[in-house]
Order: sequence, then C-alpha cells, then structure tokens
Amino acid sequence: MREKALIKEGKLLPSEYSRRRERDIAYLMELKEENLLFPYYTEAGLNGRLNYRPGPELHGGWDSPLSQIRGTFTGHWLSAAARLYQETGDSRLKAKADYITAEIGRCQEANGGEWAFPIPEKYLYGLKEGRHFWAPQYVCHKVMMGLLDMYQYAGNSGALTILRGCADWFFRFIRDICADTMADMMDREETGGIMELWADLYDVTGDPRHLELMRRYERTRLTGPLLEGRDVLTNMHANATIPEIHGCARAYEVTGEQRYRDIAESYWRLAVEERMPFATGGQTDAEVWTPRKKQAARLSDMNQEHCVVYNMIRLADYLYRFSGEKKYQDYIELNLHNGLLAQGFWEARALDGALEPHVPDSGIVCYYLPLAPGSVKKWGRKTEDFWCCHCTAVQANARYREWIWYQDQEEITAAQYIPSEVTTQIGNSRVTLTMKESDLGGNYLQIFEVAENIPVRPEFSGMDITVSVQEPTDFLLRLRSPWWLKGKARIFLDGEKEIPYSEKDGYLCIERKWEETQRLTIELPKGLTSWPLADEEETVAFLDGPVLLAGLTPHARMLYGNRHMPERLLAADHEREWEAWKGGFRTVGQEKNFRLIPLKEIGRECYTVYFPVKEREENNKA
Repeated sequence: MREKALIKEGKLLPSEYSRRRERDIAYLMELKEENLLFPYYTEAGLNGRLNYRPGPELHGGWDSPLSQIRGTFTGHWLSAAARLYQETGDSRLKAKADYITAEIGRCQEANGGEWAFPIPEKYLYGLKEGRHFWAPQYVCHKVMMGLLDMYQYAGNSGALTILRGCADWFFRFIRDICADTMADMMDREETGGIMELWADLYDVTGDPRHLELMRRYERTRLTGPLLEGRDVLTNMHANATIPEIHGCARAYEVTGEQRYRDIAESYWRLAVEERMPFATGGQTDAEVWTPRKKQAARLSDMNQEHCVVYNMIRLADYLYRFSGEKKYQDYIELNLHNGLLAQGFWEARALDGALEPHVPDSGIVCYYLPLAPGSVKKWGRKTEDFWCCHCTAVQANARYREWIWYQDQEEITAAQYIPSEVTTQIGNSRVTLTMKESDLGGNYLQIFEVAENIPVRPEFSGMDITVSVQEPTDFLLRLRSPWWLKGKARIFLDGEKEIPYSEKDGYLCIERKWEETQRLTIELPKGLTSWPLADEEETVAFLDGPVLLAGLTPHARMLYGNRHMPERLLAADHEREWEAWKGGFRTVGQEKNFRLIPLKEIGRECYTVYFPVKEREENNKA
C-alpha cells in the first residue's frame, strides 16, 4: 500500500507553536518522578514503608492515589517525552524518561514479570465478570502507548521488553473470552486506543499473537453499523469512539485490508461532513456528538473537548496519508488554531516595560472550549486535576511538527504553514526545506522598505520556503491552497521574480530542477469569513483566514448589516505592536461596538463567538 509519509527528520522553528512546545517540555520536567511513579510502586508493593508520608506535590484529581485510572498520565508523559526528545535532542528529558521506564520495568518484575500497570489486575478480571471499574483497559493502553513510543522515538530497548511482557498478559487474558463478552466489555468501559496499540506492536514484532490481539479488540458493535453507513454517532460519546477508529486506520496500514479503511472513512463522513463542525473546526457538546447539522441548541460551557480535537486531528492525518485529499489538512489547520492553540499551554503576556515584576498568568489545558455567549475558559492546574485532556495536551504540544511536511517518492508537500525545517532524501541528493514567516513588519528602530510598502496590516499571509540541495535535483513541491484563500496566490523566487505554478487537487504545484539554495516567497491573500450555525444561518462567527475571532463581550449582541460581507461589519483594531502585526478587530456602525481578538489568545476574558446578524431596514419614502 502506497501512501504519503511524514518526513520524520524535522523540527519546529521559532513561532507560537514552538513556544507551546517549550512550555510543554518545561511542564514535563517540572513534574517529579516519584509522583509519576507513585501508583506503579503502590501496585507493585514497593511503597509499603511504615509511616510513609508522600510529598505535598503528590498528584490529585484523576491521578490521585484513590482514582481508578491513576497512573494514566504517566503513559502520556512518556509518549510526549519520547517524541520531544527525538525532535529536540533534550538529554535531560531523555534521562528522566529512561529512569521512569526502568522503574516501570522494576515494578513489572515485582509483579511477576508481566503486569506493569498502576492498577490491580482484578479491575480487568472484574470487568470480564460484568462488574464496573473505571476504564481499566484505557489505563493499560496509555501505559503501553508510552512504552512503545519510548522504544520507537527514544531508542529505549528496555521499553519494548516491558511491553512484550504486558502483551503476554493480555493474550492469556482474552484466550477464554467469547466475542459477546468482549463486546460487552467494550460497551461497558472505554478501551482507549488499545486496538491501535496492538497494530503498532504487531508492525514492530511481526508476532501473530499481537495481530490476534488487534483483531479481538475491534469494537464490532460500532464498526458493523459504520460499514453499513448508519449514523450511530448522535449523542454518542465522541472520545471513547475516535481512538477505536484509529485502531481500524492503523489496522489498514499493517494488513492492507480495505474494510478497515472503509470503517475509518465512514466514521469521518458521519462525524464531520454530515454533522458540520463549529466555527472552531471542532465539534461535540458535553462530550457527545451533536445531532447532524443541529448546533444552535448545543452551544454551552462544555463544547469541544480537547481530547476530541487532538484525536480527530490524528484521524484526519491518517486519512490524509491514505488519500492525499486536501480537505483533511484544511480540517487540521482549523483545529490547530482554534483547538490546540486555544486550549493548551496558555500564558499571559508579561508587560516588559512594567515597573513591578510580573509573573504571567497561565494554564495547562481547557478540558472544554465553551462556545455559549459570555463564556470563560476554565484552565486545569499543574498537579491538582490531571483530566484526560491534561494527557492529550502534553502529547498534542509534542507533535506539531508531525502535521507539516509529507513525502511521496519525488513529491514533497507542505501541508501546514508552520515555521519548521525538514531534511529528506530524493534520489542521491539530501534535500533540506526551511519554512519561516515572511518579515512583513520590519524592525521598528530601523528604516525598512517593507514598512513603506506595507503601512497597514497586510491582507495576506506570507511564508518563505528555502530549498537547499546537495546537487541539482528534480522534484515536485506542493503547497496547500487553503480553503480561506481570498484571491490568487503569488509565488516569488529569491524575493524578486514571480514564478508560475500549476494548481491540482487543491495544491499549488512547483516542479523544477532545484539548484543549491533557492528561496520561495508565498503570498496567500486572506480576509474575513462568516461561519454560520448549521441550523441558524443568521447567527455567525467570524474568522480571519483560519483564525476564529472572539468578541470581548458577555452577550451575543445583534449586529446589523450583511452577514455575507463581514468586512463591512468589522475593522482592524490595535493592528500593530512594535514590530509585529496583531490580529484584533472591532465592530463598526453598531449600536454598541466591541472588540474581537483571536480565540487562541483568550486567557481569562469573558467572550462570545456567535452573533446574530440582521439586515438593516431602510426607510422607503413614497
């Protein structure tokens, strides 16, 4: 099976994405090893000292010692640390991750050589007997996921040894479970992405037992209706099901069986295309899929669970690599700006010129992204909450580089416009591509031509892509033509000559012989777009390019004008700050005007996203 592959030798360059990544690394390093390992030690009998007093930083919330899913976060921690180490080479992070992995191995030995998890085995045996325990297979999946990532991304061979022992336990566990009991267990409690994990492990080991585990963990009561095209998603828990579909997508990759891909594509069609996303690009209310194209009654303080955003981005990535269809990358872009950046690792801007020292306010993750009028984000804390969204936040902010560059033989695609650098091989030549934001501002202390030519906020997004080759090399460079484009894109070579390009399947295509080092400058015209509610078209949100704007108002104020012409409703506001262009707007010509700023910049402000828009009534004189 041929598909587009991620170019793995890549890294982020300075931007908002790299800043979020660095906050992620700092958070991972701040958490103490003994607290990450506490439930593992307890389960293995290694915490049994008389009068033991845990430190005051012991994790609370969902990771507390009495939680039935304790220790889950540690698996996500390992996954994030492994991927971040591969990108950054941070030796401190690797040393910490290697130590945690080794200690889980020590716990496995104390448990008899197979069980390496932070919960009792009786949780799974009880689930098998029909008793209720909170998602024990979900917990096991996250631990094994972290171990496998430590092997694949951080080169820790001991992690694979531990994982093989875990797989031995699970293979014995399922041997005498009939299909109906397996289905009941999956209906009763979340399994996470355990099917995907078994597919990943089979791809590494080739062990037929791991393939058998993959097949047994397909949730047939979900996949059967999906293959029939039935919409079984309305009011169904979203994040319990998306990882199960990841399992089918990964199963297609490792087996080539078409039915697995059909399941994943059917889920996407029902969840996204027939349901219609909110203006953020995301979906769900109170963790369930809303009815198809019914949104007005589902705006609340519990929209858009962070886990759903992250896992739907992952599903879109799978389907993009299978098909190459641009729509999946358009979806990812919306959810990057208005999901991951809007919900994770926020930090208030410190005023550098302040007379008093100021520590910026911050938050780790928003479990939900409220979309009701007068919403306020609720940020999770460092050690007191540990929701499932804490888990996906540390993973998501470790993976931005994975959704930018793809390669298919002698064709390279820039799928996202995120400052980054990748190196790959085409024929006998080593090729390096560097993407940075074009300098559209200029240093405010010096005279620059750009400041004279662009005196107000530009109505286009500019990116510079530098292509360096060892020797002259022919290949096709494809640049995604985003859905929000407001005119014809322009491409310049070495900052001067405008060059032609072809357009195919939603991509700007440049095919040429690349020599030494050449720089492309891409101008993508952008502007305002109105995004209506699916079932209330006169109520709209506003996007600037892919970036959703939030009104700094506690009310869904009525706006008067033409909703199809948002540029007449909004005007630029506080557009410049030193050498940088800002993304703010203000309403114009309204009874009470207010400001709007990108939703991803909102921290603790009260905001409203959707506004009713009414045409003005004109006085008709006889």
